[in-house]
Amino acid sequence: MSVPGKSVETVVKNKIVRQIEEHKLMRKSQHGFCKGRSCLTNLLEFFEGVNKHADKGDPVEIVYLDFQKAVDKVPYQRLLHKLSCHGIRGKILSWIENWLKDREQRVGINGKFSEWSGITSAVPQGSVLGPILFSY
Repeated sequence: MSVPGKSVETVVKNKIVRQIEEHKLMRKSQHGFCKGRSCLTNLLEFFEGVNKHADKGDPVEIVYLDFQKAVDKVPYQRLLHKLSCHGIRGKILSWIENWLKDREQRVGINGKFSEWSGITSAVPQGSVLGPILFSY
């Protein structure tokens, strides 16, 4: 991704984050990609909750889910609809739609390449916007 492209993404991301914060659209349980929160804060809150129950003698059951490649599975239209429902509209939503649409990919192995194929889901890897759009 180019430096000018990342700069524009940063402006768009900041507008989205401001919308999220002003309207409290992110749950308190969300830790990933949130200012002042991280995997560590999530883990600490989780263990605090488990310890409260364990100290009282309550049974505790834990289920782990692995959403590997989940970011690659979010269809563009669903993401755009959700953004619109949360108040991201107008030029910002149009910019995001244009940024996502008409992308293509191909696979290369040992100098041999497949045909180009259109992409209808996933946010570009290495993008500034990717993490916030996925967690939204």
